[in-house]
Amino acid sequence: MKTPAQILGKNTGGLSRQSWTSRTPTGEPEQPRPEQVAITNETKTMVNMIFARFMAIYGHKFKSCFETQDEIRIAKREWALSIQGFGEVELVAAIDRCKETLAWMPTISEFLSILNDLTGDFGLPPVKQAYAEACRFADQPSRHHWSHQAIYHAGRETDWFRLRSEEEDKVFPDFRYNYQVICRRVRAGEELSEPVPVALENKSDNTLVEFIRRWGEENNLKPEQASTLLFYMTKPEGSAIRERFREASMQRAESWGLNIELPLNYQ
Repeated sequence: MKTPAQILGKNTGGLSRQSWTSRTPTGEPEQPRPEQVAITNETKTMVNMIFARFMAIYGHKFKSCFETQDEIRIAKREWALSIQGFGEVELVAAIDRCKETLAWMPTISEFLSILNDLTGDFGLPPVKQAYAEACRFADQPSRHHWSHQAIYHAGRETDWFRLRSEEEDKVFPDFRYNYQVICRRVRAGEELSEPVPVALENKSDNTLVEFIRRWGEENNLKPEQASTLLFYMTKPEGSAIRERFREASMQRAESWGLNIELPLNYQ
């Protein structure tokens, strides 16, 4: 049985090795090769946090999983490769689930299964995947069919222009924070609104734009609600697609509890 000093990283000379909660590189060989997969400092910190929590939760059961510091280093690297892309909120929730349901420290596959159970019910993608999608479609966010509405709302809170123009190291921390806040709201049961389609403005004739504004005011609607409901009017009059959009708007108005008549045209 290893002593606490051995588990916490003391060598025979009493010098400290890498601690469980340090922010020093986790699981990297002394001379990393170019072909090795890069692990972010953030992910390394998250792995250190996971191992520290598991040591506190499982005690001697956790300590019995590793015989040497090399085993710990290899294990941390494998965990880092597996959880990269998940945010702190998701990881902490998974650790709490492990504490509630597992008598022993989970394997990586068990932990990933718990992560997927916690996020899959809501369809929330990992933060890195969400960030990549937000950046890819930041030029026309209202027209993209988002894999989850939380991505759209996190992008809007972060600012679409920043996502299009700023370097990742500057804008990603803000996006991550906004996304995690919105994910908490989703997991708490909040339903997020859908992106509002942008009405196509005719720069030579603003009659339709003015009509939508006036119609919204007459029916005590917010500008974005009026634009959403009358979006069908931007389609060619008499076309099948315009009629489909109008029918969808009628259903939407009913779901909002509105008893209003949608106009056929604005002329």
